[in-house]
Amino acid sequence: MNQQGHMESYGQPQPGYQGYQQFAYNNQHTAGVPTSQYGPYNGPVQGYEPTAAPQGPLRPTSGAPPTSLPPSTAAQSTAYNQYGQGDIQNGPAMTDQMQRFPVSQSYMPGGQPIAYQQYAPSPSNAQHLPNQMAAMQISGSTSNAPPPVSQSYGPPTSHRQTTASFPPTGPAVYTQYSTPLQNISSSIPQAGNPPQHPFPGQTVPASTYTSPPTSTGLTGMNLPPPPGVSRPTAMHGPPLPGQSQTGFPPSQPPTGHYPPQPNHRPAAPQTGMPGVVPGPPTQGFQVHPTQPSQGFIPQQNGSFGQMRAPQPNYAAPYTGTPSYSSQPQSQQKRLDPDSIPSPLNELPPQQKTRHRIDPDAIPSPIQVIEDDKSNRGSEPFSTGVRGQVPPLVTTDFVVKDQGNSSPRFIRCAAYNLPCTSDMAKQCQVPLTAVIKPLATLPADEAPPYIVDHGETGPIRCNRCKAYMCPYMQFIEGGRRFQCAFCSCVTEVLPHYFQHLDHTGKRMDYYDRPELSLGSYEFLATVDYCKNNKIPNPPAFIFMIDVSYNALKSGLVHLLCEELKTLLDYLPREGNAEESAIRVGFVTYNKVLHFYNVKSSLAQPQMMVVSDIADMFVPLLDGFLVNVNESRAVINSLLEQIPEMFGDTRETETVFGPVIQAGLEALKAAECAGKLFIFHSTLPLAEAPGKLKNRDDKKLINTDKEKVLFQPQTNFYSNLAKECVARGCCVDLFLFPNQYVDVATLGLVTYQTGGSVYKYTYFQAQADGERFLNDLHRDVRKVIGFDSVMRVRTSTGIRATDFFGSFYMSNTTDVELAALDCDKAITVEFKHDDKLNEDNGAQIQCALLYTSCSGQRRLRIHNLSLNCCTQLADLYRNCETDTLINYFVKLAYRGVLSNPTKTVRETLINQSAQILACYRKNCASPSSAGQLILPECMKLLPVYLNCVLKNDVLQPSAEVSTDDRAYTRQLAISMDVAETSVFFYPRLLPVHKMDVDSDDFPVAIRCSEERLSKGGIYLLENGLNLFIWVGMNTQHDLIQSIFNVQSFGQIDSAMSALPLLDNPYSKKLRSMVDMIRAQRPRFMKLMIVKQDDKMEVLFKHFLMEDKSASGGASYVDFLCHMHKEIRQLLS
Repeated sequence: MNQQGHMESYGQPQPGYQGYQQFAYNNQHTAGVPTSQYGPYNGPVQGYEPTAAPQGPLRPTSGAPPTSLPPSTAAQSTAYNQYGQGDIQNGPAMTDQMQRFPVSQSYMPGGQPIAYQQYAPSPSNAQHLPNQMAAMQISGSTSNAPPPVSQSYGPPTSHRQTTASFPPTGPAVYTQYSTPLQNISSSIPQAGNPPQHPFPGQTVPASTYTSPPTSTGLTGMNLPPPPGVSRPTAMHGPPLPGQSQTGFPPSQPPTGHYPPQPNHRPAAPQTGMPGVVPGPPTQGFQVHPTQPSQGFIPQQNGSFGQMRAPQPNYAAPYTGTPSYSSQPQSQQKRLDPDSIPSPLNELPPQQKTRHRIDPDAIPSPIQVIEDDKSNRGSEPFSTGVRGQVPPLVTTDFVVKDQGNSSPRFIRCAAYNLPCTSDMAKQCQVPLTAVIKPLATLPADEAPPYIVDHGETGPIRCNRCKAYMCPYMQFIEGGRRFQCAFCSCVTEVLPHYFQHLDHTGKRMDYYDRPELSLGSYEFLATVDYCKNNKIPNPPAFIFMIDVSYNALKSGLVHLLCEELKTLLDYLPREGNAEESAIRVGFVTYNKVLHFYNVKSSLAQPQMMVVSDIADMFVPLLDGFLVNVNESRAVINSLLEQIPEMFGDTRETETVFGPVIQAGLEALKAAECAGKLFIFHSTLPLAEAPGKLKNRDDKKLINTDKEKVLFQPQTNFYSNLAKECVARGCCVDLFLFPNQYVDVATLGLVTYQTGGSVYKYTYFQAQADGERFLNDLHRDVRKVIGFDSVMRVRTSTGIRATDFFGSFYMSNTTDVELAALDCDKAITVEFKHDDKLNEDNGAQIQCALLYTSCSGQRRLRIHNLSLNCCTQLADLYRNCETDTLINYFVKLAYRGVLSNPTKTVRETLINQSAQILACYRKNCASPSSAGQLILPECMKLLPVYLNCVLKNDVLQPSAEVSTDDRAYTRQLAISMDVAETSVFFYPRLLPVHKMDVDSDDFPVAIRCSEERLSKGGIYLLENGLNLFIWVGMNTQHDLIQSIFNVQSFGQIDSAMSALPLLDNPYSKKLRSMVDMIRAQRPRFMKLMIVKQDDKMEVLFKHFLMEDKSASGGASYVDFLCHMHKEIRQLLS
């Protein structure tokens, strides 16, 4: 299959020029930064035999990457910055560096070898070198196979050599400077090992060329081409909007300013010549084959924007060049970021490091996101067509339900499923769906319609019990219907009968939501209720820790004050005047205090239960009350609680009995409900569920590390099971000053469908805003109580695995004490038979729940998918964000029973198998040196690397055990939009915002080298919100935003922006408010000044860079994935 429209190819590094000392690629060690676990990517792969003896330590035969630098380079390694050659980050530009390209990259299909200048005899087939990742164009060293027709990146041309150099030994023809992936620490060759260039003398048809830009210092000269090589066409491209022809001013790096590009193929193939200089060097210009080059020219591809244009100083295309493109193109000057003075880390030029691979030339998440916004954000997404891939979660779009559920409710990793289990095993793409049954819809989309079939209840299939949906086929004039899931034929009840039209559709097709829409609700009958009884309205119980720590931090006072108003906002049904939810109050330390707040009382009454070993509720009448009826008594109680316990010296608390008390209260009231527990310390007091401090960082990276994620006692597992059976959900607000064992305390919350919130070192003054916003949203959000979810599928596949916050007592039913609008459940499907291309595959999710008014309902979501017999069709219809959501949940469940190292390796291996299968079965034939990625999955490596570097799988020294357990529990119930931004944060250049527009500035990539010393940036990941200020930021901008005169006067302790009456302040505050509104949790704002102590925390979220815990940079990891894929293919 030639699927070149759906792949990218990137290059593969050469093992280095023989005889030169080698540096580990992008593996410069900085103080305090451990080596990446992938090591340098600088060794031969089996079957590729270098001709010179390797330098430095020997590579293990197993293929494991070396983890140390060669001795010869150790002394120099400290001079290198970990961030590799940034145009912004690493000091003044060298006098002659390669051009860095703007983020908007162009791709050019076709990776043909061309005529190279020969510096040494060509390598034989046995010496077939892996091509440099920057070039990636080479197939057989001497073969005459036709050139590959895949999309690949070509390298840029080399640049002037500043040290000793060697004159070329052959005629001055087009010369390849194929740079090794390693840094070259010396420009003096070892004796007897002349540098080699592969594939001299190969030719390709000229009609497939475009000329790459020359390096700085070369001008386009009108010289004849070498014999047998036709002249290449010039490469043109219009300048990007907003960019001048001459480049950026120093304070603005060329990032983030590409326009969204339509996703189209070029009219005629245009091919980059890897590493070729158009024309010979000018007189006196000496070429050095081993000088590191700046990366590679990306090929033309719709997702990556415009064609690359010539660089500055490339005066014009060759005169008289035939143009092979069918469309006229204007010329654009190439921007040279390296000619811009670097604003950060002013290192001397000789210390500036060089990337072997240009980060701008590998797939950019920002480019993909922006392209999707421009291509798919303007039109409504109609769900009528089976198996269509929805817009990305980062795109703002409107959904029209026409028979399949909205992607806000269900997203799949693959919208075209393999027909057989053999195909599924071969490709290793997990068949998963992320289901968010109660997702909040935007204001311009109607909520699901409620269908009431009266006493008979919903219409269902007799055999599999699937609910009536648009896929059911009515037959025999409408008297019977055939189930789309199990093919069983069921009689239509007389009251539901309707005639069919000439197409076989019922006449009332458009009048009935269950026949024409993908999502809708049924009112459930008494048969769907526990014990065949209509449920009572649910209850909320607020359980407040009144130990010394909770009072000292200001928590108790703040909470009691807020509850007075918060109780007006309890969830209510539709247009109901007041909420049906009843409330109760408990305080506790070593004992529990229950409060009678009956409306007839003048003052609340306290009842103390000190026998916590056998918990009971001392009162029924007056404990759970209607807020409006008992408001005066409740307000009196909330005023008295902080005073009653104000002088307490009790530091010990209990926890298990608190949950037991809430559970008993709901049991006695015969209703479902939610406990809001506000807790501050590890429960050390003698009581059921007592815990001990087991925090031990020595276990990290050992086989025993998994115990840190497991509960330390079975008590809470059994308690969770009881809670689910009674419909008692637990939301936990933690305020720890030290270890509290989140892995154990959060277990009941996790298994009952609740939420955990954590405020370490809480102080009411500093953290009150965040806590109160979280509490408000948690109390007010849409919630379904006492829920059961079942996923049915059509014959051929079945749901086999579930990930999320819930409990399962059997293999099919997901049980949740409560399910709210933020919780998602990830489901994995496996084949149990063959699928049929004509019929496709159908999924139906049914959620049975009690609404906040006590009404029993069924919410139904339906989705139909295509099925395929060709792997290319599968790879063309995948969704990487959903795939990553599944991988996160798979990994985070895996750490409970496996060492984190094993979990990381499993993820890398499965991802490599997915990409290797595509390469083997769908991509055009090309050399092993090319990294070829499917168009839909080209961001899989960068996102996977973010998951592997996260604190759960690879913690840095500062991350606490509790923080890891907390992150793990949060991520387990995240939806696709949340995991997307959590693992690859959004970084917005504030200094580029348009104050007259409602739009945000275009995001930039998460890397330190994208930051300008003269800029202000906003970074958010759903939990954290930073504003980073560069030290050279203009004083006017600082004054407009922070209301101070200079950078030095900015108060980094502020947690809110000052309210100023100017457009910049208003726009930035509006952006912060909008971002917070998009996320389920309130993000506290942190101001980070450049070179401030807090900058370490900020840099932790720059996911494309090497991490302090040893996580690889994006470029390094892409190389590592390439190596893994090649090993699988060989």
